[in-house]
Amino acid sequence: PSHSHMAPSQGRQAARVGAGILVTRVLGFVRERVFAQFFGDGPAADAFRAALRIPNVIRNLLGEGTLAASFIPVFAGLVEQGKDDDARRLAGVIASFLIVLAAVATLVGIFLAPIITDFAAPGFSGTTRDLTIRLVEIMFPMSGIMILSGWCLGVLNTHRRFFLSYAAPAVWNIAQIAVLLALGGILLSTRLAVALAWGALVVVGRMHWGVQLAAPGVRRVIRTWIPVVFGAGVYQVSSIVETQLASLLQQGAVAILGYAQLVANVPVALFGISVAAAALPELSRDAVGPGIETLRRRVAEGARRVAYFVIPSAFGCAALATPIIAALFQTGAFGPDETALAAGVLAAFAIGLPAQASVRLLASGHYALGDTKTPVRIAAVSVAVSAASAFLLMRHLGVAGIAVGTSLGAYVNMTLNSWRLESRVGHLLDRSELRAIGITVLGAAPAALASAAAARALAGGGLWLEAGVALATFGLVYMGITLLLGHPDAWRLLDAASQRPRRKRDM
Repeated sequence: PSHSHMAPSQGRQAARVGAGILVTRVLGFVRERVFAQFFGDGPAADAFRAALRIPNVIRNLLGEGTLAASFIPVFAGLVEQGKDDDARRLAGVIASFLIVLAAVATLVGIFLAPIITDFAAPGFSGTTRDLTIRLVEIMFPMSGIMILSGWCLGVLNTHRRFFLSYAAPAVWNIAQIAVLLALGGILLSTRLAVALAWGALVVVGRMHWGVQLAAPGVRRVIRTWIPVVFGAGVYQVSSIVETQLASLLQQGAVAILGYAQLVANVPVALFGISVAAAALPELSRDAVGPGIETLRRRVAEGARRVAYFVIPSAFGCAALATPIIAALFQTGAFGPDETALAAGVLAAFAIGLPAQASVRLLASGHYALGDTKTPVRIAAVSVAVSAASAFLLMRHLGVAGIAVGTSLGAYVNMTLNSWRLESRVGHLLDRSELRAIGITVLGAAPAALASAAAARALAGGGLWLEAGVALATFGLVYMGITLLLGHPDAWRLLDAASQRPRRKRDM
């Protein structure tokens, strides 16, 4: 039997994370479509992409992406043990620490903007480099504020409040859209990029609060946070390397890489991050409460659920890359040639989507056990593989070669994380879980073929119609096959859609 071992509310918690991410991502695509209309893949687009990458790196390095891994297990453990006063004091001192860290990071970033630009985009020169430096100076304070948002996310998630923290960035997207629509027809691309950077900073510019200094658990959070920071640093080095390599290719390569990454990141965020974010507090409670076996089952079910959504996403992104990119971005300065380039990169990123999404959950298993060092070591190996592969493949495949290298590194990361976690908790996937993953592949492959045929049949009938019908075809075929073959998550979705009580289904 493959009935749920997860907490009764964990599926709903993951759904709330997914809903918050979905709201943000949908508005993000609207923002990017408007961005593509005015910038295309011109020099200003390259400069803005490269400059925005820097604060995002800092945010992922020191903010929600790493702090949650060290803060939530300790904070959730105190809450689970009923030590509410200790939990509040812990949250207070971490907030104070982050305020100081954010201020220092911001000042250093502004002062070193030229050096950061030359490191991140060594291929930039002339006006493109000058514009990138100016944009980095404007937007770098965002990174400091984003660091503080990781603290808020950790507190909210521990108390099982997921939607708001993941939907909050939607406000940033709305502001960006407003700036582009208001000024896009008035300003030249260079000045529009500067206005967009100021708009981003103003909207993100909200401060949080700090409180008293001494609290139980602080040393443990900081001690476990440091390895996670190094691990995120390894990942962000990979992100910078991708930009560096793309900047050495033809003009527009950095922008094309960014458009494709935006689409490729959607299934990772909606399904990989949502499941991992909802699981981490529960896994942390398992580690101090029910025990290793409960934790193992929770990771296994999460992996199966991630696979059910991300494997078909990979097939769909590969089969429908051109209609998806065209429907989302082909407008104004972004024409068919840009669509063809970005579609090739998206198809290459699709190869690694299952691995990228799974790593999030596997790392959460390590974090819940208090082990933040193992994912760091594995990340270093996988990033080295990604960088070397990307460097070799870009000579033959261009920008798509960078994406293929990233995908290869992701599989190395997933394999090593799974192996190390199984050495501590036992074999993760039993026969029923493996059978379920097999069903996802059996459903995704014919769904991809059917959707590609639908896209070809509607070619020339309108970009949105082509993409919409193709995606609908994919979803119907995939859902039908997985229901027919008895996949538990397919039936769970059907029961949820029909508002019927959840049923247990044998695999």
